Amino acid sequence: MHSSEEMTTLSQVMTKISQRGIKREFRMNEEGVMTLENSGRSYQPTDLCILKTYRFEGDSNPDDNVALYVVKDTEGNLGMIIDSYGAESNYPGDEFDKFLREIPIQENEEFSL
Repeated sequence: MHSSEEMTTLSQVMTKISQRGIKREFRMNEEGVMTLENSGRSYQPTDLCILKTYRFEGDSNPDDNVALYVVKDTEGNLGMIIDSYGAESNYPGDEFDKFLREIPIQENEEFSL
């Protein structure tokens, strides 16, 4: 991250993006459907775009690796996807990883903190 105030933890980044109005989370439910928190909407990968990716690595435990993605849907709704990566993922099976890989990436410096 390129800022005068280095963001080193997930909670610091979540606080900053929350201050920018990004408070809802995109989540994959048990049926393998990606939804936006409190919206009732479901998504295909092409309905979303990753605007910024933040990766955090645990100092002593590789199981502490987390990625936070700032995501926008086709209607302009902003949210985040949070995922543990490495040995332990938030989501069982390959559905989430496959879905995530299919989301178009359009890195946007507007979301650099």
